[in-house]
Amino acid sequence: MDHAQRLEEIIRIARQAGEMIVQAREKQNFSRQYKGGDELVTEADVAVDQMIADELEALFPGEARLTEELAPDRSQLEQRGSLWVVDPIDGTVNFAYGHAHVAVSIAWAMDGEVQLGVVHAPFLGETFTAVRGQGARLNDEPMRCSQADTLERSLVATGFPYARDRRAPLVRRLDHVVQSCRDIRRNGSAALDLCHVGCGQLDAYYESVSPWDFAAGLLIAREAGATTSHLYECPDGLPVELYGENLLVSAPDIHRALGDLLRDADAGQRLEP
Repeated sequence: MDHAQRLEEIIRIARQAGEMIVQAREKQNFSRQYKGGDELVTEADVAVDQMIADELEALFPGEARLTEELAPDRSQLEQRGSLWVVDPIDGTVNFAYGHAHVAVSIAWAMDGEVQLGVVHAPFLGETFTAVRGQGARLNDEPMRCSQADTLERSLVATGFPYARDRRAPLVRRLDHVVQSCRDIRRNGSAALDLCHVGCGQLDAYYESVSPWDFAAGLLIAREAGATTSHLYECPDGLPVELYGENLLVSAPDIHRALGDLLRDADAGQRLEP
């Protein structure tokens, strides 16, 4: 099956997952639990993950899967070959609370390089897709990132971990950014934040997230013309495209300035008044 055929199948699966998410929201018949003491997971997360796993196994038997709920073993990142990276519901808190920023994220990587990605937002009516080297699309129309050229007029998105004891340095970053940019958005879905950088609804995004949160969205943003990097060097042995610590994705002309700003915040430097 070539890349175009794989993409069509993944779009179908993502939209089927989106229908399950909408129905679960309407019926409000899903349980809520917490993993790691802080992170909300619902019965719908697991059910959607299982459906996607079943569909992928039927179409691509034996291909490895890294998924948030059913197969979260990150040691697979160190292996070569085919790997599906799946977040069944990116934005679980938004889903449970009735907000619209909820997405299904499915990426396919080969030897650590993401080849295709689909992010489907059922409550927003948005389906983002990309094939490596072939550009990105929103609802089957070509899309491009913003042309922002100054931080002062840039809209920047980020997020925060569920563990409260990890938030203090991120608040310092936030203080630097909000003083230097147009404004901040915290929408609660990394996959959608990345896609919205790609289509120009945001000018930049930075955060540390898990592979399933960003694998598809990062490809989509890059294929739409955004510049993608990490604030610091990635560790040896892990594929750069699946390493989610200190991601920075933005319109090309503001990338260096925003990266310098965030690193200054980490170093404890103060902005000039």
